Amino acid sequence: MSDFAVRPMTDEDWPDVARIYQEGMDTNLSTFRTSCPDWAEWDGAHLKKCRLVATRDGAVVGWVALSPYSSRCVYEGVAHVSVYIGEGARGMGAGKTLLKALIAASEAEGFWTLQSGIMEDNAGSIALHIGCGFRLVGYREKIGRDRFGVWRNTLLMERRSPRDDFADTTKETACCCG
Repeated sequence: MSDFAVRPMTDEDWPDVARIYQEGMDTNLSTFRTSCPDWAEWDGAHLKKCRLVATRDGAVVGWVALSPYSSRCVYEGVAHVSVYIGEGARGMGAGKTLLKALIAASEAEGFWTLQSGIMEDNAGSIALHIGCGFRLVGYREKIGRDRFGVWRNTLLMERRSPRDDFADTTKETACCCG
């Protein structure tokens, strides 16, 4: 049994979320960003649903959130995953607890595919995703430069829900799929 609790993220969690995000950036394994965004920028880039935090003894130790994959309606059930664990909680199960909770929450919200772009040398994140049912679907060579100007490769990992009862986005209704 995990000693981590998961709950929805609130606006008041931002200082902890930002701190954990910065700890991830400091590893040079998690993102191409060079500085932590402010709340308004982060909030605008992530979907309002499926934002979760992991806590231990009341303190936030990790977070997950989704970003839209595309604005096209046929992809409304596809999202990009961000998962960050504070340095004091890494390797203890917080990531697995969060990612499993995100998978359940995302399916309840109608997401059928979750994707993650992971630095190829981030072994912990790769193992976490594989352990939660993600598979490797792509390798992106020299996709971006890190904060030190070094070209980095990423792996594209994906988890497709085994459910088949998601909304049909191929019908010509209010969906404009140009």
